[in-house]
Amino acid sequence: MKTPTKPLKKPTGRKLVLGVLLGALFAILVFGVLQMPRAGNRNNPAYGEITQRYLRRAEQDTNAPNVVNSVITDFRALDTLGEAAVLFTATAAVSTVLSALRIRKR
Repeated sequence: MKTPTKPLKKPTGRKLVLGVLLGALFAILVFGVLQMPRAGNRNNPAYGEITQRYLRRAEQDTNAPNVVNSVITDFRALDTLGEAAVLFTATAAVSTVLSALRIRKR
């Protein structure tokens, strides 16, 4: 026995506008990605002068003999703090969900 199928509705104005906006956003993102320099290219901004400055002046500016530690703890301290906060929040959320599931099983 065949189940009756409903005819497809035409998208309403709100859905059509949302679809067009999402399509435009997708096109902008694809265009932006295609404009990025290739990985390993010497003209890549990642190889710019700020990287060389970090390497040249890390010990002098931070009094830390290890360049990696000086960049993480001094030059990019707020970024590292933000990453730690995100990891802590994710860990707290997962542990809360798992403990709620464990309590529910009992």
